[in-house]
Amino acid sequence: MTIRAIEQEKDGPIFHLRGKVEIHYATYVLYADSADYDSDTGDATAEGHVVLDGGPNDEHVKATHGTYNIRAETGRFENVHGTAGIRIRARHAILTSPNPFAFSGKVVEKTGPDHYRVYDGTITTCELPHPKWEFNAHKLVVEVGGNAKIYRSTFRIMGVPVLYLPFATHPIERLPRQSGFLVPNIGRSSIKGTVLGESVFWAINRSTDATVGTQYFSKRGWAPQGEFRTQPSETSFLDFNFYSVLDRGFGHPKVDQGGEDIRLSGEGRFADNFRGVVDIDYLSSFIFRLAFNDVFTEAVNSEVKSQAFLSNTTHGSFYNASVRLYQDFENDTPPLEVVKIIHAPSLEVSAVDRQLGRSPFYWSYGAALEGLYRSEPGFHTAPLVGRFDFTPALSLPLMFGGWSFRPEISLRDTSYTEHLLPTSGIGVARSSAINRKAFEGSVEILPPALNRVFDRDLLGRKWKHVIEPRINYRYVTGISNFAEILRFDERDILSDTNEVEYALVNRLYAKRSSGEREDCGPEGMPSLTVGRPGARNPIPWERGVPVGENPCQKIPRVREIVSWELAQKYFIDPTFGGALRLGARNVFTSTADFTGIAFLTDSSLRRFSPLISRLRVQPTMRTEATWAVDYDVKSGHVNASTAFLNYRFGLFTIGGGDAYLRAPGEALSSTHNVQGQGFNQYRLLFGYGHTGKRGFSGATNFGVDQNLGVLQYSAVQLAYNWDCCGVNLEYRRFALGSVRNENQFRFTFALANVGAFGNLRRQERLF
Repeated sequence: MTIRAIEQEKDGPIFHLRGKVEIHYATYVLYADSADYDSDTGDATAEGHVVLDGGPNDEHVKATHGTYNIRAETGRFENVHGTAGIRIRARHAILTSPNPFAFSGKVVEKTGPDHYRVYDGTITTCELPHPKWEFNAHKLVVEVGGNAKIYRSTFRIMGVPVLYLPFATHPIERLPRQSGFLVPNIGRSSIKGTVLGESVFWAINRSTDATVGTQYFSKRGWAPQGEFRTQPSETSFLDFNFYSVLDRGFGHPKVDQGGEDIRLSGEGRFADNFRGVVDIDYLSSFIFRLAFNDVFTEAVNSEVKSQAFLSNTTHGSFYNASVRLYQDFENDTPPLEVVKIIHAPSLEVSAVDRQLGRSPFYWSYGAALEGLYRSEPGFHTAPLVGRFDFTPALSLPLMFGGWSFRPEISLRDTSYTEHLLPTSGIGVARSSAINRKAFEGSVEILPPALNRVFDRDLLGRKWKHVIEPRINYRYVTGISNFAEILRFDERDILSDTNEVEYALVNRLYAKRSSGEREDCGPEGMPSLTVGRPGARNPIPWERGVPVGENPCQKIPRVREIVSWELAQKYFIDPTFGGALRLGARNVFTSTADFTGIAFLTDSSLRRFSPLISRLRVQPTMRTEATWAVDYDVKSGHVNASTAFLNYRFGLFTIGGGDAYLRAPGEALSSTHNVQGQGFNQYRLLFGYGHTGKRGFSGATNFGVDQNLGVLQYSAVQLAYNWDCCGVNLEYRRFALGSVRNENQFRFTFALANVGAFGNLRRQERLF
């Protein structure tokens, strides 16, 4: 122990201390204007500007008077203001805990090293002396590093009483997990009515919890929901979500749009390079998703995909056992028309290229044994169709004077226990076996890349231009029964072909010549982007770094500013070995791998594929633009065009996107005899600020269907954050035909380290 004071007087075991008193013991310091200390008992009586500072939780207690036993770490203080989890240094406060808090009271009793009793006081996570919110209670029992129990309290915002609670708990531990009722949520919707909800959180153990609750829609009915989460290890997790609506009906006459959406996702990594994944989605009906999902991109998605697999990768070999289910809802009203494809079970094995002995040849293989099923309106297969596929390959990589050649040959043998009997419609599945054999040969030619480094700097950077040509010849023969093959996935659309693909890639690189690192700070709203989803996290309830947010480098680095690829195919055999059907929609491996547009729909043969262009520009880490175009040289028009732009400058974020499709071969207008199915939609977004910014932030986005002239979706969010709380307001509109025409008004009032009041969920915010 160390005692300091301007004046010290010792009377036996009693120390009389006056002026700037400091008593240092263990990790604590007791300050006061004057104090009397008994060295025999450890009792200290302090007067004037009393401060108790230190401890493992960085406690800081200020009072006008106090009695304290240094050895037992117990005492009584009057007119108290205190904090925990905050280290005070001069005029600066440093947070040392993810859950710092502040409290005050007329009387505070310290009953143990980490225990306080506060009478007629408050507790908050805001800065004192004027907190934005606080619990004002008759009695508080605070366990530092644990929980605060609050008795007979009123919750106040800006000093105004809002809610009375006979009992409440406030987690103040470093990793807060406390079972109990969550803050209720409330909102308003034009088709749901007033929205009221409540949930219960159960902290089962350190790695497992569950949330169960329900919402009441005054116009529609009840909406039960729940979530179970567990993370038994650093490399495994399981997340189960359930959401349903018990719908009373909508419109005149009443239409029941209720249903269930159940999702199960999990992953586990085991010894010897084994990895297991489960990702299951059950949807009772597409109309339920359209009517009640509050995320636009999910609401309009008619596909439901589920899979579970166990895989192993060892020494260049891949082994996989999986079960997969694919569903596509063709309509949203009963009777439902659904395309269903099942892979159960599916056993796959493959190997990467490896050298054949000491020869210059390389070999690889792939094999799969699967049980399959497919059904759609007017067609279905047997409950279990067997398919065995085996593909060995042999290649010879060669290099001559900067030229790269890679000839490869492969054999493919695929057997089915059923075959397709072609008819005027889809066809009929027949229970007789069929075998498909194919020989494939290809040559990939990569000429030397042309490059030039420019002598003069531009915009403070050195520049380099690279041109990369590519030629690929491919020949497949032996498939004489293409029309009799059942279609389940990409393995079944292999056809004869004799084709040449040629491409030219331009790349523009830059490096700062000034020695400064790239400008890639976190300003703006990196989570607010058009055209691509944010980064998917290994664990679904944790947020990761958004796509495009790479950390800044300490030294200048070379960056690809522009990449532009032009590619096209020439079909030496335009009939694809007789598999082509003129005037119908044809999808083959050679076309599906090249472009997503089924362009083989003409009434006459074609030699050239559409010319595809893929342009990407990223001058800074805050700016990105992409433009993908498929231009049909035969018809002289664009089949598809997709453009996206995302730009952040300072605290401002803007983005835009346009998706245009003109599917060949389908009537766009019967009156004008124009061919092609029209689709043109664009998205725009604007934002200011970011999630953690104090003060005002805001964002808006909307989507328009240009052909229909309809605003499909729009949202506006405004946020204002203080030091310990924030409010978010949102207006959201859906216009999804006759199923959903809805205006939503949602809000959230969030309290730091406590929770959120309202119904605007974090995963549904724009930023």
